[in-house]
Amino acid sequence: MRDTHTSFHIQPMELGAMENFVYLIVDVTTQRAAVVDPAWDIPAVLHKANEWGVTITDILLTHSHHDHINGVDELLHHTDAQLHLLKPEAQFWGKHLQLPTLHHGGDRIMLGNTAITILHTPGHTPGSACYHLGNDLLTGDTMFVYGCGRCDLRGGDPNQMFDTLNKLQRDLPKSTCIRPGHNYSVTPTSTLAEEISGNPFLHFTDRDKFVDYRMRVHDQIRQYPMAPISP
Repeated sequence: MRDTHTSFHIQPMELGAMENFVYLIVDVTTQRAAVVDPAWDIPAVLHKANEWGVTITDILLTHSHHDHINGVDELLHHTDAQLHLLKPEAQFWGKHLQLPTLHHGGDRIMLGNTAITILHTPGHTPGSACYHLGNDLLTGDTMFVYGCGRCDLRGGDPNQMFDTLNKLQRDLPKSTCIRPGHNYSVTPTSTLAEEISGNPFLHFTDRDKFVDYRMRVHDQIRQYPMAPISP
């Protein structure tokens, strides 16, 4: 079931072997739609857009890892959508460097009448982005429900992740709905307040302890699906 707001809808679709969430955002007034991280099953995405009678005009990328972008070319083949990502991520990826729609953190995209703010949230990759609209935050692999993305892949940096997660929990309303890039947890969404309470990565005030936990400890002790952990 899609999530309904005054001005927009968000439809999560769990696609692929890695439990990716691909999101369709629809502006109610204009019936324009944006696809977040198109991957794995583009016919399913196109079918949903056609079912709703909306036009896909934009593609929003949280980062450039294969499991989040392997459907970009196919979707561009079927639509005239504009591709949006942060300039640091395009540089890291080495593709789409000439796009007129490259962005910097804090930029705003207008999907019809729906304003979407791009937050630069490095840590998983240098140009990872979260998309903030209304009370929703689409986090890609920056923050999972009760987890966060790996920092041991190319471009990952646990020190940047520490700063990013602390900034998110400091700057955003506690009622913010977290919509992650993977269905890795006991529930597909949560609030920032629930993350602050139950996400172990948000329990660290010491940088070195966070880095050790992210890089050495976490993957040895956590079980999936991830459940909340008390401080």
